Amino acid sequence: MTNLEPLDPEEGVEMYHNHRADELAKSSQRAHRMRLSHFIRWCNEQEIDNINELTGRKLHQYRLWRKRDGNLNRVSVRTQLSTIKQAIKLWESIDAVEPDLHEKVDIPELDKGENARSVMIEANQADAILEHLERFEHASRRHVIFLLLWRTAMRTGTLRSLDVDDVDLKEGYIRVVHRADYGTPLKNKSGGERYVAISDETCYVLEDWIEHLHPGKRDDHDRTPLVATNYGRISKSNIRKQTYWVTAPQFVNEECSCSSSPHAYNSIHECDDAVSPHALRRGAITHMIRSDVPKEVVSDRADVSSDVLDKHYNEMTEKEKMEKRRGYLKTI
Repeated sequence: MTNLEPLDPEEGVEMYHNHRADELAKSSQRAHRMRLSHFIRWCNEQEIDNINELTGRKLHQYRLWRKRDGNLNRVSVRTQLSTIKQAIKLWESIDAVEPDLHEKVDIPELDKGENARSVMIEANQADAILEHLERFEHASRRHVIFLLLWRTAMRTGTLRSLDVDDVDLKEGYIRVVHRADYGTPLKNKSGGERYVAISDETCYVLEDWIEHLHPGKRDDHDRTPLVATNYGRISKSNIRKQTYWVTAPQFVNEECSCSSSPHAYNSIHECDDAVSPHALRRGAITHMIRSDVPKEVVSDRADVSSDVLDKHYNEMTEKEKMEKRRGYLKTI
């Protein structure tokens, strides 16, 4: 400890944010800043004005305090402590804390499937992925896949069924059509046919994809798929693999919680923190509901009945549901 250089907690946290500013998406930066703000608050309560004082015991005390203070489940505790661990690694490199202190951060293990992201993706993570794609892979096939899955909450089969001619960039919509005889049936058949409105931002991406990066390939039925590869219409397995790849934390320079290594493209589905297209659909639907989009609008847009919507796709907590009801009951 005698060789350590004093460092105020707030200054240390700010150094960490500056250190990672170029590699993290803005939404990820905001998430890290929020998580570490609790650490600063704890240091103030404990009258810790020099992070040289941090020890394994004090980090354990912080873990217990943060869990109690935020009423956090194990998934949230793991997320909070993972960020602290990353910050400590930086502080070790600048002689602000004892060597190997990060190894004393007790990050809880999760049971298979316990991670909330294995159920659905949250809006802040989706925003980080979109920021990264816009910056580094604008209008790529991968960008188009993730953008449409998140913005429209459509199924994998629906995305695969789309043709270039189904997109009206001028009017801002996508036409979804059941074409069972031409290799692209919809789950709900003709009942799943609909028009899906898309934003100007989505139109710009699709326009750049279609005009500049689309491979121009046709499928076996002489149709031009919207999401095409050099071999024709994209497969469902390819869509799944692309989704797993972009939702793995490493894609936006985050650290994952799994032991799968290395994170190769062909085995990315083994990463515990990467999610499937269905988890993306579940997250997109829940995000719309949390954003006060009327249930009937969500139902029509995502082609899912109200009953199924409530039973399988609305991942709001019971408290969130209560708060939403409260807004309609203020005068009662």
